This record gives sequence, structure tokens and C-alpha cells, in this order.
Amino acid sequence: MPEVTLVEAINLALGRAMEDDPDVVVLGEDVGVNGGVFRATAGLQKRFGAERVFDTPLAELLISGLCVGMAAQGLKPIGEIQFMGFIYPCLDQLVNHASRMRNRTQGRLTCPMVLRTPHGAGIRAPEHHSESTEAMLAHIPGLRVVIPSSPERAYGLLLAAIRDPDPVVFLEPTRLYRAAKGEVQDDGEALPLDRAFVLREGRDITLISWGAVVRETMAAADALTAEGIAAEVIDLATLKPYDESTVLDSVAKTGRCVIVHEAAHTGGFGAEIAALIAERGLPSLLAPVTRVTGYDTVIPMARLEQYYMPSVERIVTGARRACQFS
Repeated sequence: MPEVTLVEAINLALGRAMEDDPDVVVLGEDVGVNGGVFRATAGLQKRFGAERVFDTPLAELLISGLCVGMAAQGLKPIGEIQFMGFIYPCLDQLVNHASRMRNRTQGRLTCPMVLRTPHGAGIRAPEHHSESTEAMLAHIPGLRVVIPSSPERAYGLLLAAIRDPDPVVFLEPTRLYRAAKGEVQDDGEALPLDRAFVLREGRDITLISWGAVVRETMAAADALTAEGIAAEVIDLATLKPYDESTVLDSVAKTGRCVIVHEAAHTGGFGAEIAALIAERGLPSLLAPVTRVTGYDTVIPMARLEQYYMPSVERIVTGARRACQFS
């Protein structure tokens, strides 16, 4: 089975979707001739033509609006926003139209669109290029939010997102684009949305994460093993709607939970998971739920961003603290 990077897996999934379904189109700034800012769409215009893979002006509201209009008329558009910090003009279309299409038309119309964008810090980029505001998107009813953390899951989840009849925002962890390779068979097999992935089983504590910081979370689990602490690691993968059962079942087994995310602490999606555990899993807890997150600041520039992102050491420290309770 061939090994590919995460960005190559994205490219494979886009190509497979376009080959299997003539209604799938790709649009965005520089996605055609240049193959996208990270080359996620490289070669697709040459393969499928400029009518199906086309460049747009530098106008994110236009990209999202085109996606809504095309989706309402039966196409399956995949729009690319170059960085998550540029997604905010799209909120008008996402909140007022894409997410409401099914409800507004009483099911007569759906909005099968995908809006892709790089997500998170870690590539020494300037301001607006390192955002992690997934919680804002997860707050919108009718909108799916998906964040893969490996080439395998990027391929399968993107195919599922494209085939979904409702709008999906697909957040791609930028610093994982070329960080590692994974085995991906380009067979068109999708992975299920709305389901978390248990990456590692354990009995002592549950570590929950998503996106790029899953790597640090897995490394922290390795470090905890050396201390005799068996950590269960869950990649949430779909944030809206998320897999509540897997979370609650794991916490019921371990009695402890650390939630790790790169986004700012206050109002981060980790608070939603902590609230779920408090409401429906409180009798299982042996210790308070801990969050290891980014800070309540604008993401710093390159020289300081490593201090902003959750580190293995911070995750291990949070887990140790939780395991002190019995």
C-alpha cells in the first residue's frame, strides 16, 4: 500500500471524488493553475479541465457564495479558503444560507458543499495564517465540522464530507500536511463522519484531542506509559456533531479525562466536552476534567508560537495531576 503525506491524501481524495462524480467541482484562489497554496489541488485542473477546477478572485465571500448557489442547484462544490484566518467573510454564507438550506426549504433542497481550509499554527506563518477557531463553526446548527489528523483519516473523511448531502467545513491541520506519511489506498472508501477514533486503549486516563495536536497527545501517552499510566487516546475527528458515546464510554472506563486542543482556552470546544462529561458522566469521574489548550491571546508570531501550542510536557503534567486523585 503506498505511503503519502496528508496533503497528498487530500489530493487523492479530491481526484477520486471528481472521477467518480461529474457533479463535483473545485474552486478557490490559485487552486487551478498553481494547484493551491499548499499544492493540495496540484494536477487536478490538467486532469479534469478548467470548467471543473477553476481559480477565483481573492474574495472569500464570493467563494462561499458560489458554493452555496452551486450546491442548491445540484452540483457538489469544494471551495478552498487559503488559511483559516480568511474564513470569516464566509460566515455570512455559512450561517445565513448553507446551514439553513435544508430547514428553510423543508427538505426540498440540501447544500452538499465542502469548504476546505488549512487550520492551526506551527508553520511559522504571519498573522491570520494560524487560526484555530473551530468552536465558532461548531456553534452553527446545520453545519458539520471535520478535522483529520492523519493521511488515512484525511482521505476517508474528505470523501465522506464530499458525499454528504449537507454542508461540511473541512479543517486541515497545516503543520501535518507534510509532517509524516501514512498508508492510503486510493480505493474510494470513505470513513464515517460523526464518529471518534480510539487510537490507543488504556485503563487509567482518557486523552481527547483532534487535528495537529493529536501527535503531541499520542507522544504524551507514550511518556505516561513509561510512568505506569495507561492512557486511552481519542481522536474526535468530527467536532459537529461529535461522538458523545465514545467519549462517555471511555471516561466511564478510566474515570479521568484530559482534553487537548490548540485553540484558545476560553470558549474552546474542550469546554463543550467537559460539560457533556459533567452532565452525563459525572458519577464515573475520579478527578476533575482537565483542559490543556492554547492561551487566551492572539496566536503569536513565529518565535513564540511553540510556547502557545500545547506541548507533550504540558499534556503529561495535566494527566499526572488528574491521576493524583483516586
